[in-house]
Amino acid sequence: MPAGIEILLPQGSPLTDIEYETAEPLIPFGCRSGACGACVVEVLDGFDSLGETDPEETDFLEDLGRTDGHYRLACQCRLLDSATVRVVES
Repeated sequence: MPAGIEILLPQGSPLTDIEYETAEPLIPFGCRSGACGACVVEVLDGFDSLGETDPEETDFLEDLGRTDGHYRLACQCRLLDSATVRVVES
């Protein structure tokens, strides 16, 4: 997220709910089904707090060149605990 912005969402919320908490979109969501790559985020802290990564998401992230394991598709995440993410510039 932009420096200094903290968003609180209820546990279990999809990360897409973040758009209802701010006046301007912070994460660009496109298809919302994990197929477009618009919402790639780098997880700086709390990777395990964003739920399980399924094989299709992992494969797609690899296709996008995000192979080091610190990236997620925000549209595929459910917030289970605290996490810090940074939007990846396309």
